[in-house]
Amino acid sequence: MNYFTSVKPNLAIVDIVLLVIRIFAGFAMLSHGFPKLQQLYSGEEIQFFNFLGLGEQFSLILAVFAEFVCSIFIILGLFTRPAVFFLIITMAVAGLMVHGADPFEKRETSLLYLSIYLLLFAFGPGKYSVDYMISRRRESNW
Repeated sequence: MNYFTSVKPNLAIVDIVLLVIRIFAGFAMLSHGFPKLQQLYSGEEIQFFNFLGLGEQFSLILAVFAEFVCSIFIILGLFTRPAVFFLIITMAVAGLMVHGADPFEKRETSLLYLSIYLLLFAFGPGKYSVDYMISRRRESNW
């Protein structure tokens, strides 16, 4: 049976694909988070979706944390599942609430990110990550 007809994953390929997805999705999301970070520090009036009812500035801070800070963690593969959890919430809010009434084309990007983050949450960061190095070190100390 060859690889193309097998239903079993090749673990070496899975780890490489997880690395590529983490790096690409992380840098791509940084391009969304950095403008929000600039908006936060611009000193101008903040106009942002207030999804928790805690204020536009606090909602923007949460989005910056998820889209900028958590993206850096995902690129490194550090605290991957907690970081991805915050991004899952952020993309669900963006795709289902902020753009919920918009046509699919407006929701598509956030829903694609949501699906990528769900995969990373399910499969973890893979072998080529700081999380993996930390877990290996912990196991060797036992």
